[in-house]
Amino acid sequence: MSRKATCLDNACMEGFFGHLKDELYWGQRFESFEQFEQELDQYIYYWNTKRYQETLGGLAPEEYQAISAELTALYPEYAAQYHSPV
Repeated sequence: MSRKATCLDNACMEGFFGHLKDELYWGQRFESFEQFEQELDQYIYYWNTKRYQETLGGLAPEEYQAISAELTALYPEYAAQYHSPV
């Protein structure tokens, strides 16, 4: 950790909040806090499971996990090389 007010410590969260504001918040009017909370929950679910990610080869996390599980089932010796037992 570095000193107070160093943005690099929170770069990932700053990026997330920037996307959150652009894609969910700006220009929206929410009728109630409950509506905002529901839409926020839906956005976080989308962000964590459905959003296409460059680091996963342009796949959504759910798609990547499904393909990874299929490959692990087909080639268990390959998976053993890259996944250490916990």
